[in-house]
Amino acid sequence: MARSLRIPKFRISLPNVRGSDEDYEDIFEEMTLAEHLDELRSRLMKMVLGIGVAFVIGLLLVNPLLRLIRDAANVDLFDVNEATEPITSYFKTALYIAITLALPLIFYQLFAFVAPGLTRKEKRYLYGSLPFVVLFFVLGASFAFFIAVPRAFQFLSTFNSDLFEYSPTFSSIAAFYLQVSIGLGLAFQLPIIMYLLARLKIVSPQRMSGSRRYAMVLVLIAAALITPTPDPFNMLFIAAPIYFLYELGIIFAKIAARRSVTHSLRPPELDA
Repeated sequence: MARSLRIPKFRISLPNVRGSDEDYEDIFEEMTLAEHLDELRSRLMKMVLGIGVAFVIGLLLVNPLLRLIRDAANVDLFDVNEATEPITSYFKTALYIAITLALPLIFYQLFAFVAPGLTRKEKRYLYGSLPFVVLFFVLGASFAFFIAVPRAFQFLSTFNSDLFEYSPTFSSIAAFYLQVSIGLGLAFQLPIIMYLLARLKIVSPQRMSGSRRYAMVLVLIAAALITPTPDPFNMLFIAAPIYFLYELGIIFAKIAARRSVTHSLRPPELDA
C-alpha cells in the first residue's frame, strides 16, 4: 500500500520550568495531507455555520441599511436593470451583513488554521492581535461607509448636473460601497502589521521611519485603487487617513521594539 504523503506540522513541547519564549522548544510533528484537508474542512464548516446564523440577523437589517445607502447615494429610488435584481440584491445585502457580523469568527478560524505552523511566540502575538484586527477592520469599513463613500456620492451626484441625469443602478452603488469599505478595512490593518513586524524583529522601527517617502507613494497608489472616483480630492481624502495609520504604525512598532528589549532583559524567573 502506498504511503500517505506527510506534511510537517509544528507542535510545542513545554519544559518543566517556565521561562521566556526562547526557553520553549518548537518540535516538528508530521501530519498527513488528509489531516490537513480535514482541518481545513472543519474550519470552513464553522465559518459557514457562523455566517448562516448571522444571515438570519442580516435579513432583519437589510431594509434599514438600504434606506441608509439610498440617502447616502443621493437618489430617490434605486434603478434596476433586471427583473430579479430587487430580490437578489436584497439577499446579497443580507449576506454582506452576515459576513460582516461573522468577521470575528472568520478571522479566528483563519488564525487557528495557520497557528500549528507557528512558534509559540508567533502564536501568542497572532492571537493577541486578533481583537485589534477585527476592531481596525470595523473602524476602516465604518469610516468608508459613513464618511468616505457619502462624500464621494455627494461629489458624483452634483458633477455637471446640468448635463447629466444622475441615476446609478443599485449594482453600481453596492459595488462602490463594497470596494471602498473592504479596501479601507484592509488598509486599517497597517498599524497591526507594522507592530507584528517589529515585535517579531523582522523590520525595525528605524527602517519604517526611514521609508516614509516610499510609504507616501504606496499610500497614494492604494488610495487610487480604493477610490473608484478619478478626482484627486476624494483620493486625497482616502490617502490622508491611510498615511496617518502608517505614522501610527511607526509608534506601535517602537512600542513593540521596546517591549522586545524589555522582555529579553527580564530574568527568566520573573516569567514563572
